[in-house]
Amino acid sequence: MGIDDKARNTGEDLKGKAKEAAGKVTDNERLEAEGKRDQASADLKQRGEQLKDAGDDVKDAFNR
Repeated sequence: MGIDDKARNTGEDLKGKAKEAAGKVTDNERLEAEGKRDQASADLKQRGEQLKDAGDDVKDAFNR
């Protein structure tokens, strides 16, 4: 996984957490849900990158 991808996903997760917290404080259900969605999106992207890395590791093991 590239460092820039990891940083981007972490940034998206933090943005989602901030939105969720702001939604809770202001009693704004839409903003809270949007924050949760942003966090879920970042998590899926992170897992996709991890799967890609695992695939590369397997490929490298067979090429030795």
